[in-house]
Amino acid sequence: MLASIPSPADATLNIGPLELHYYGIVIAIGVAMAFSITRRRFERFGGDTEQLDRVLVWTVLVGFLGGRFGYVLTHLDTFFGENARLAPWQVIAIWEGGLAFFGGVFFGMITAYVMLKITKQPILPFFDAVAVAVPTAQAMGRLGNWFNQELFGGPTELPWALEIEERFRPDGLESFATFHPTFLYELILNMLAVGVMLWLEKKRQWKRGSIFLVYLMLYGVIRFLMELLRTDEQIQWLDGIGIPLRNNGLISILVFLIAGAILLRRETGKGDALGKIVARDQLVLAELVAARDGLTDVDTALVTADLEGEAMPPADTGADPDSDAEPTRDDA
Repeated sequence: MLASIPSPADATLNIGPLELHYYGIVIAIGVAMAFSITRRRFERFGGDTEQLDRVLVWTVLVGFLGGRFGYVLTHLDTFFGENARLAPWQVIAIWEGGLAFFGGVFFGMITAYVMLKITKQPILPFFDAVAVAVPTAQAMGRLGNWFNQELFGGPTELPWALEIEERFRPDGLESFATFHPTFLYELILNMLAVGVMLWLEKKRQWKRGSIFLVYLMLYGVIRFLMELLRTDEQIQWLDGIGIPLRNNGLISILVFLIAGAILLRRETGKGDALGKIVARDQLVLAELVAARDGLTDVDTALVTADLEGEAMPPADTGADPDSDAEPTRDDA
């Protein structure tokens, strides 16, 4: 070895009788960063930040629970059965690591959608706001894997290899001292994804919600590559039929294809599966503009509200374009 990255000697910080886990600390910092970024972008997209904290708190809370549920579901042998390494009660020990990102995103997206409807906030601008915030927070959160010496890749002697203590090495790999630092790879790739999305936003006018689809595609590629390197134990759904593809690798492919198909159709004008949400967001943003500017006619605000970075056309409700019928909340 010419060089290597040492792992932290301790995963906890002791302050008197208080024991803090570095994993939890970096996750908390990541969440705070995500809150700040989302608030600034959501406000720039025309949203009302007064109700945003409520939406974010519930989204993060349910997202964490969903992330843990997804992890436990794919690591049942770790907690249950004769060869379990951890006690069943440790399914709640999030501070020890073990959050499934796709599980967190899935449950977080559902929660955000419901909360945005309850608080009467635009949906697609919110998802475009978090498209940059989530990978930034995730990049910070990956440092927690470094502190816990978990989720590393296979053995390697590259100059940037990660030193792993023997007690954390997978079965059969105890004789190897250094491994691929997948936490570092994913940290760097997430920040590159942020840069790509910000660059794309400046290069062209995207329909609102499309940047979030770009993020899903980018992360699908990132995660698929990481799954080729990682060695942590995981139940593999397709293993029984001879396909050596890890669960998250399979999910990454599906996420990339689905997000890509939706993005292609809506940006090429061949259709928009999000049309109903777009129509609703137009009316919600129009009401916010009317309230902000003291307008009594929401229809006047409808053509000035900013949904896609420019003057917004009336909502497409499926009516005859030559008709005098006006869009209503029921239509949206």
